[in-house]
Amino acid sequence: MTRLTVNNEPVEYLMVADTPLLWALRDGSNLTGAKYGCGTGSCGACTVDVDGRAVRSCQIPLSRCEGAFVTTIEGLARERDHPVQLALLAENVTQCGFCIPGIVMAAAALLKRNTLASEEQIRSAITNVCPCGIYPRLVAAIQRAGRAMRGDEVIPAGARPGIDPADAARATPALSPR
Repeated sequence: MTRLTVNNEPVEYLMVADTPLLWALRDGSNLTGAKYGCGTGSCGACTVDVDGRAVRSCQIPLSRCEGAFVTTIEGLARERDHPVQLALLAENVTQCGFCIPGIVMAAAALLKRNTLASEEQIRSAITNVCPCGIYPRLVAAIQRAGRAMRGDEVIPAGARPGIDPADAARATPALSPR
């Protein structure tokens, strides 16, 4: 049994102590934002915040998380309006989206400690792999998020993702029987 706090909720996992945190989150809590990528901690798709640090959750066993505070992408900002999320959207960083939750969590952990992170500090802290090649826009987006966290800039929220089912029904042309 491992007790920790996940997204501000106390959780007790009845899993083997060497179960990677990633699988406890995904399988035990149905928090699927952290992705299984490489399984070696190299790609960063599984990055979550553990006690204020960006951690590759595929590499940390539950036993090392006893009493820890874990934040996943689902718990970072319920309305998807964390400055890092808004800045990545505003700077057109996201593409396929598979790696984005891990990148957001790594960037949020960095900016929690240092909202004035330099390009060099960002590049050394965000080592996540993105096959789409978002890197040219990523540094600017993270620096923009830092400005927003300091109160030096307001990043307007874009349209909320998804379509309201009622709107989708109205947008679909009526089908007539043949």
